[in-house]
Amino acid sequence: MPEKLRVSKKLAAFLVYGRPPLVFAGLLCAIAVMWTRNPLIYTFGVGFLFISMSFDLVDGWFAARFSLHSTLTHLTDRIMDKVVYSIIFPLAAVGMMWRLEFVDPNPTRAELLHAIFVLLLCVTVLIRDSFAHFIRGYADGGDIESETSEFTRLRTVVAAPVGALLYARAFYIPEGPASPFYQWLSAFSTMPLRGLFIIEIIFLIINFGSLAGYCRKYGRAFLDDLCVGDERLRRRILSFFPNALTVMNAMMGLLAVFFAYQGRVREAYLLLIGAAIFDKLDGAVARRLGLTEPISPDEPPKRVTLGGIMDDISDAVSFCIVPAWIFLIVLSDYQDPVMQQLPLRLAALIYAFCGISRLIYFTFDPKPIPGFFKGLPSPAAALFVAAPFMLFSQAVEGAPQWARFWGIFCFIQMIFTAVLMNIYPIRYIHMGRFMDRHPWFARINLLLLITFVFTPYFGLYVLICLLLYLLSPLVTGRIDPSVAAREKTTA
Repeated sequence: MPEKLRVSKKLAAFLVYGRPPLVFAGLLCAIAVMWTRNPLIYTFGVGFLFISMSFDLVDGWFAARFSLHSTLTHLTDRIMDKVVYSIIFPLAAVGMMWRLEFVDPNPTRAELLHAIFVLLLCVTVLIRDSFAHFIRGYADGGDIESETSEFTRLRTVVAAPVGALLYARAFYIPEGPASPFYQWLSAFSTMPLRGLFIIEIIFLIINFGSLAGYCRKYGRAFLDDLCVGDERLRRRILSFFPNALTVMNAMMGLLAVFFAYQGRVREAYLLLIGAAIFDKLDGAVARRLGLTEPISPDEPPKRVTLGGIMDDISDAVSFCIVPAWIFLIVLSDYQDPVMQQLPLRLAALIYAFCGISRLIYFTFDPKPIPGFFKGLPSPAAALFVAAPFMLFSQAVEGAPQWARFWGIFCFIQMIFTAVLMNIYPIRYIHMGRFMDRHPWFARINLLLLITFVFTPYFGLYVLICLLLYLLSPLVTGRIDPSVAAREKTTA
């Protein structure tokens, strides 16, 4: 074997197998920090985690490039991921709770909310890892192509950096040395809670999206042998996956209300985006698993199903009731004589009523158009009306002279959008399927969304995007329904 290849193989093995010892060293440092509160030990612990993170970003490429046994190497890389995440994420959750008790003995409600949210995030990460390990074992044992969804790639890339960030935040010791390095580390570890919430919410959505990707990829084949030809039993079991995504849609909406009550309007909007993603995924998973088709050709298709009812209830909660609720939370307490005279409760009731009416019409529409919505779809309407809430909140905090303008804008937009949802001759293309057929469009929008979410212009960006969607029937209305209904581009 050439010397250069031998060195490269050793380096690949070092990168793959070196991460668990580094993370375990970080665990020991965290225990020592909780016991002694020594900033030097904290610095070493963060260093171990960041080196491990760097290894995680490059080990897969080295292993695939320089290993003779690529299947074994990929399996080893996955096991190393599982070991590392099983250490770092529970450690981060414990560290957040320890910080509230011993470092910040008088935490604010936002800090307590953040610690609870990190606990839920870490539990989700471990559940996702266990499910992925189980389902991959099934796929590797059969003749099934390995899962390569965008959500899984994203999750692989961002998991280690998020774990290192949570570790640095949880075990940070304020009374550190006055060195430039520790000052830089302090600035990184004391990132504002708003930025942390944004990163963690995005990571949570990516994890749930990855779970949905596995269900969509393997769910249909997974039960072929288990149900022994009993199609009805198979369908009842498979229906759990889209129904679980539907419940997550409603949970995201309720979490958005919770964050809005804490004054976290941007984070609430990100959770509404998560609800819209789950609304798209539950239908896609149901179609992929064949749950939308009748069991036999002789059986007539059902207009009303349990899954459909659950989907309508979740949509009513997340996209009709929740935006109206957040509208009242954000605007009701603003002390302005003009705003106080506006019938805010009436506008919220009109929006919620019109949204629910639109969902009822969508369910019982006798002549649906494949690939299109009649009237503005409720997820797009919810994101459209909620975008100015961020602009209003920013104006109240930093530019009071614009607060009245954005408040009146929100009020008018609620009523306008409520009417637009029920103008059924206007046809809006199914944006989720459009993105599936044009992955470049989805990737560009995801990149722009992540870029703007950390800037003050996030609310303005999403408002402009949704205004363009409002005008899209001028262009997309001419697309053939057979093309619009496709979820993938065919050759």
